[in-house]
Amino acid sequence: MPHERQKYGGFGENLAVGYIVSRGYRIIETNYKNRLGEIDIIARDGDVIVFIEVKSRRSNRFGSARASVSKSKQRKISMVALGYLKSNGGTGQKARFDVVAINSHESGPEDHIELIQNAFDLAYG
Repeated sequence: MPHERQKYGGFGENLAVGYIVSRGYRIIETNYKNRLGEIDIIARDGDVIVFIEVKSRRSNRFGSARASVSKSKQRKISMVALGYLKSNGGTGQKARFDVVAINSHESGPEDHIELIQNAFDLAYG
C-alpha cells in the first residue's frame, strides 16, 4: 500500500503530465526505469526528447520544489537518460532536461505548477 508521500508524488506526476501535454508535449513514457534509476516522464517537444523530473512540495519548509533537484540527482537522471537513448537508438537525437515544480501551499487550494525548460545540462562524473 503506497505511503502518503508516494500518493502525493503520483498526484504531482499526473498533474505534470496534464500540464506539459497542454503545452504541446507528447508523452513517450512515464516512470521509466533501468538498472541506473528512474525518470519520471520522457516526452517529445517537437524534435527534442525531453527527460522530465517532477518535484512536488506541500510547503517550502525544506526548500522549493524547483530548488530540490540536486547535482547528484542531475547526475543520476543524466545516466538514466543516456541509457534510455542508447537502448532506443536515440544517441544522435536532440535531448534536454526539464523540471516540473509543483508547490502546494497549506494556506490555499491552488497548486502552483512551473515548467523549467533546460533546467540543467547533461551531468556526469
